[in-house]
Order: sequence, then C-alpha cells, then structure tokens
Amino acid sequence: MNIDRAVFAFAGFVILLSLAMSRLHAEAWLLLTAFVGLNMFQAAFTGFCPLAKILKRLGLRAGRAFS
Repeated sequence: MNIDRAVFAFAGFVILLSLAMSRLHAEAWLLLTAFVGLNMFQAAFTGFCPLAKILKRLGLRAGRAFS
C-alpha cells in the first residue's frame, strides 16, 4: 500500500466513524467530518497533507499525489 491509498483509506474511515458517532452520541462529531473534508480539499490544491508526511516517515512508499 502506498501513501496515497493509505491517506484515502484513513480519511474514509474517519468520516464513517464520525458519522456513526454523530448518530450514536452527539451531532458535534460532524465537525470531524468537516475537518477531514476541508483537509482533503486543501491537499488537492497544495499537495500538503500532514498524514502523508507521517506515513512517509513510517516508511510507506510514495504515490503520485503526495510525494
């Protein structure tokens, strides 16, 4: 698995988790969904993703999006 796929998988997991938590506990969990969406949006234009930097340090190989 490369960094790109790991970032998308993690973002998808966090979004689904926050949606479930908003239904089970409090609607404030939707702020986490908004944060992930905004981070993905800015990464599309800037190429900067904090998770990609962490995964690179952990030894995952680079993909095309986050090098």
